[in-house]
Amino acid sequence: MNLEQNIFKCAEVDFAKLASYGFIKRNDEWVYEELFMNGAFRAVVKIDAYGNVSGDVYEPDNDDIYFPLRIESMAAGFAGEVRAAYAKILQNIKENCCHINYFIYPQTNRLAQNIYQKYGDTPIFPWEKYDDCGVFKNPANNKWYALIMTIDKSKLDKKLNGKVEVMNLKLSEDKILQLTQQKGFYPAYHMNKKNWITIVLDDSQIDDVLLALIDESHSFTVEKRFKKAKK
Repeated sequence: MNLEQNIFKCAEVDFAKLASYGFIKRNDEWVYEELFMNGAFRAVVKIDAYGNVSGDVYEPDNDDIYFPLRIESMAAGFAGEVRAAYAKILQNIKENCCHINYFIYPQTNRLAQNIYQKYGDTPIFPWEKYDDCGVFKNPANNKWYALIMTIDKSKLDKKLNGKVEVMNLKLSEDKILQLTQQKGFYPAYHMNKKNWITIVLDDSQIDDVLLALIDESHSFTVEKRFKKAKK
């Protein structure tokens, strides 16, 4: 995976934002150019019609491609500084011209976007070994309210197989008992089954239903303060 692929691996280009950022449409692709490191180098970033990002760095004096950028053994020293500066240009494009897709399936990413819009929370990925496990937590107290991960369906039902994304939520015992009688809801995988439930994110349940359950789970992370009524 090259530098561009690595930086944009979770990003979906928003073509409507490219022109205002400085991209120019040339035939079937969008092109952005920027001088950096005090004009010593020129970055040329291209986005094709499918949202694939590529790029090169040139030396303006002779317009030659700066090949040390791609040589891992030269990642230190001056070449490393050029690489880091170019990566910063790519990061800025990603932050300003893309939607971030943290997960694989459309429904999962829609839910993540709704969580961000409502609570301002983005997932954290605390386990390097399990980099597809994203945790949503209340930053006020670090309490979890949602966990998204990729598992094999056989973990939920031995009659099934194949990879699927699921979400664990914290709900009341009564609600869990009620929901696990319905399609797509299971006793919590890898968590306390009394307090948590696992939901398959395959569009078998509409987003609004799951968003309401996310709100319930989030409510468990909100500290409740009761004030004594003054007599």
